[in-house]
Amino acid sequence: MPHIQTQTEWEETMAHRVMEQVRAELYLDQRYLNAALGALPPAPREGLPAFATDGAALYYPVGWVLATYRSNRRYLGRAWLHSLLHCVFRHPWLRDKRDPALWGLACDIAVEQVLDTLHTPATTRPVGWLRQQLYARIKSQCKLPGAGPIYRLLCGLDGIELEKYRQEFTCDSHRFWPQDTDSPAARLRGQQWEQMGRQTQLSMEEAGRRAGDSDGARALQAQVQAGRSRRSYKDFLRRFAVWREEPRLDPDEFDLGYYTYGLRTYGKLPLIEPLESRESKKIRDFVIVLDTSESTAGDLVKNFLRETFTLLKSRDSFFRQCRILVLQADNAVRDEVWLNDLEALDRYAEAFTLVGGGGTDFRPAFARIEQLRTEGPLRDMQGVLYFTDGKGTYPAKRPPFDVAFLFLENGEPPPDVPPWAMRLVLQPEEFIPQGKGRT
Repeated sequence: MPHIQTQTEWEETMAHRVMEQVRAELYLDQRYLNAALGALPPAPREGLPAFATDGAALYYPVGWVLATYRSNRRYLGRAWLHSLLHCVFRHPWLRDKRDPALWGLACDIAVEQVLDTLHTPATTRPVGWLRQQLYARIKSQCKLPGAGPIYRLLCGLDGIELEKYRQEFTCDSHRFWPQDTDSPAARLRGQQWEQMGRQTQLSMEEAGRRAGDSDGARALQAQVQAGRSRRSYKDFLRRFAVWREEPRLDPDEFDLGYYTYGLRTYGKLPLIEPLESRESKKIRDFVIVLDTSESTAGDLVKNFLRETFTLLKSRDSFFRQCRILVLQADNAVRDEVWLNDLEALDRYAEAFTLVGGGGTDFRPAFARIEQLRTEGPLRDMQGVLYFTDGKGTYPAKRPPFDVAFLFLENGEPPPDVPPWAMRLVLQPEEFIPQGKGRT
């Protein structure tokens, strides 16, 4: 006897067919997003008001999909792209210390602004007066209208304005975005979408005569690239880690069975001794250079230094004995301090004062570092972190060590750096002490 579908089974089957049809249309409409679409398969899930994602799947409520398909089927494709772009831009994994609700609204606005300028069949819709006003406001204050600058703009608005924008721009549920963006699972998922963002950008460049001609496609590319340049500051510091032995018992390399068998058989002679050291991959020696020119805000420099020391003091990031050189420089080296253990970090942070205030020239700091390498104190150096606004003169030649220039996101494209240097865009909210931000 053939199986007769129940009403629920029929609705699930129809919703699945609708989602497959919408995805097929998106594959044709946004070819440079094909890989990303494949990485976010649809999955039914009840109890949601609309689409939702955790980066692993696009969750949809069956009843909402069918009702929306009957009333406004074209909206489903745009809503799908909305959730997908959250992942491509890595919004769920870049919140850091920001207020979750306000960050979610900033991300919604950033995505909708891109969709409103793509002008493809799946995204075309009338752009109302409220959106036009806000987009003009964003454009006047943010040359690179990503979620970070939009978030800082929203921080200055009152509750009535924020609620008005929530009603206008909310499209999907952020319920499954990670609560702890520094958890191993969240970092892994964020890294996967960072790779997907790189693949998406390459696809746009290859297809690019078509994708790159519109303002929306250029904005999409800019946000993809910006999302790739942002990552956890703690993860970035791990780049300067090295393998070294440190005094510490290693239970993973110690077999208790052989140890006790030797004691039982030969008295006080164990067959194997516990290892008194182990190899660890941690940060050892490196240099922090603080740009203290007039264009660099003093409070942000201090907060950056405190946050850096907090990360270095975490148990799994740094050796107990270390050598950190902190230089303050503008157009010359103004101050030089050596920190040789973790306790010295606290003492230095408490007494820290800015020295300098002239123009920016990176060359004197690099000349001093090279002198110290030649003389020996920095012979084992892993790299240099240079906190700056980037408006200065770079060395002409590549130094024989890793260099990272760290910029604060300010709504503008970050300055170019030499090809031999790394560039990392930091969010100012990363350096706001807990409890002092927006709640």
